[in-house]
Amino acid sequence: MNILLWHVHGSWTTAFVQGAHTYLVPVTPDRGPDGLGRARTFDWPPSVVEVPPGRLADAEVDLVVLQRPHEFRLAEQWLGRRPGRDIPAVYLEHNAPHGGVPDTRHPVADREDPHLVLVHVTHFNRLFWDNGRIRIEVIEHGIVDPGHRYTGRLPRAAVVVNEPVRRGRTTGTDLLPLLAEAAPLDVFGMRTEGLAAHLDLPEDRCRTADLPQARLHAALAERRVYVHPVRWTSLGLSLLEAMHLGMPVVALATTEVVRAVLPGTGVISTRPEVLAEAVRHYLADPSAAAADGARARQAALGAFGLKRFLAEWDRLIEDLTEDLTEEVTRR
Repeated sequence: MNILLWHVHGSWTTAFVQGAHTYLVPVTPDRGPDGLGRARTFDWPPSVVEVPPGRLADAEVDLVVLQRPHEFRLAEQWLGRRPGRDIPAVYLEHNAPHGGVPDTRHPVADREDPHLVLVHVTHFNRLFWDNGRIRIEVIEHGIVDPGHRYTGRLPRAAVVVNEPVRRGRTTGTDLLPLLAEAAPLDVFGMRTEGLAAHLDLPEDRCRTADLPQARLHAALAERRVYVHPVRWTSLGLSLLEAMHLGMPVVALATTEVVRAVLPGTGVISTRPEVLAEAVRHYLADPSAAAADGARARQAALGAFGLKRFLAEWDRLIEDLTEDLTEEVTRR
């Protein structure tokens, strides 16, 4: 199949494009949000092909994966076909709802396109969005296995979060000073600079860096424990990647975390003080950290393996394309 999708979520797309399809990614001269093209910090295969918008009308496209509401308009303009009607389409929802939770109406809830499916990445997200009557599927995350690389040689805690200053309480940024008392933090992600000053922490207790994925995995695996202080988001891919690396995890027991982090793989709680004590425990006992991390890896491989993820997507893609083919035949 030839699948059109925009480069919106690099980590998720890295797993999706490991399938047996050709993935057409719009690219514009400025490489702006609607034409970012191929990733430069993730390892994408040659089957991901950049296509300028002006060439899409003549391209063979079998399915469109939409991730933002305005992409319906872009797809119709650039393809000359209406997604969900003239061509099968998936609207992929990465995020938990914001605003009047749990009454937030999903942007596509009222659409009546016969060949459109709303796909959530967690069951939690499906539960909390008001999805209306649109067809819904849940395809949970899959991870490209980075391997069991954990050493934990550095007695520091790793955190991965983008824009922690701007996002504040959503990402648990306000909890970092308490956690920094338990262990020095290394916070990785986009626009993390100035975080220590923002939190009035010494630089060594809250170091920051923005690394490409390969270097990030190597850096994470050297830290003793992974900390996930996020209050409200979808299930973070960085958390699942840390588990794949063999890291023990300490996380707020919110959203889908309670399903992903099983007993014996780390510590979850809605009490920040419990999380801080767990971090202290792992720093003081490297053997316990390694043992829990090994169990975390096995749990993540079982629940969030790439093979299951790609098989579920292939099933949905086949269903959508066959439905439209049968409709055309009946006409």
